[in-house]
Amino acid sequence: MRVGFVGIGKMGRHMAARLVNAGFPLTVHDVRSDAVKALADMGAVVADSPRRLAEQCEIICSCLPGPAEMEPVAIGPDGILEGIRPGSVYVDHTTNSPILVRRVQRMMLEKGASMLDAPVSGGVTGAEKGTLTIQVGGAEGALERCRPVLSAMASTVLRVGDIGAGCICKITHNCAVFSANLAMMECLTLGVKAGVDPSTLVELFQKSGIGRNHDLQVSLPVTLFQGVFEPRFALQTAAKDMGLAAELARAFDLPMRVTGICAQEMDEAMARGWAEKDHSIYLTIQEERAGVQIRVRKDQPAGPKGEEKTR
Repeated sequence: MRVGFVGIGKMGRHMAARLVNAGFPLTVHDVRSDAVKALADMGAVVADSPRRLAEQCEIICSCLPGPAEMEPVAIGPDGILEGIRPGSVYVDHTTNSPILVRRVQRMMLEKGASMLDAPVSGGVTGAEKGTLTIQVGGAEGALERCRPVLSAMASTVLRVGDIGAGCICKITHNCAVFSANLAMMECLTLGVKAGVDPSTLVELFQKSGIGRNHDLQVSLPVTLFQGVFEPRFALQTAAKDMGLAAELARAFDLPMRVTGICAQEMDEAMARGWAEKDHSIYLTIQEERAGVQIRVRKDQPAGPKGEEKTR
């Protein structure tokens, strides 16, 4: 089974190298001729276009910076679509637009081929060591056909739903990380400006709830994710803490835009009479706006149920 790989960048070169080392016949392509030299020296065949690569391969992988690079590679002139054969599978590892992915998939299906969207997590180190997590959207049959290839590049290959679901999972996760980081930086800068040594404050954060990811791993699985709001840490207590943070920020003339929005949401929840409920109930206001609820099946692990007196 010959495999193709388009996009020999920081991630792609390690992922492709692992395929060669696993014994897969490999054809590679990159717009930069120097990028493929090391792989050619390892025995990979170099194709002069994505179309030529697709003509030779049963499984075609791409790992590109984003939608702007993936679209012409996949469906542009001399792209993968022009060369892909019936029965082949196109696996896109790009952190991509689900809308574009689904459009490309429809075009692949018209050629009798399949597509998976399979963005990766783990960074360059994970790509080099083969410890990536690959989150896959697409048909189970196509995934099982590609699983040996994906497993050569990753320690975890997880199907997360239909086509586009892989990118949705990756995008939403990254958005949560970046947004949480900004809120954390607001609080770290407040603490330092108020007089705490940065090293001390960072160590405290690392060893406390946020550093242990306590809410996602322990608290929310038995409150919000079950729709149960018996107080483990009451909303009125959380709102009091947010008020103290706002007071401190005013004293040191420090803007805290993200945490300010959070405080406003808590104020609305308090106005609804939820003061004595678990603090996580304020998050249901976002569920109302979205028209969805985040509930986890009771047969799934929900984390420890120990009482939570302080944070």
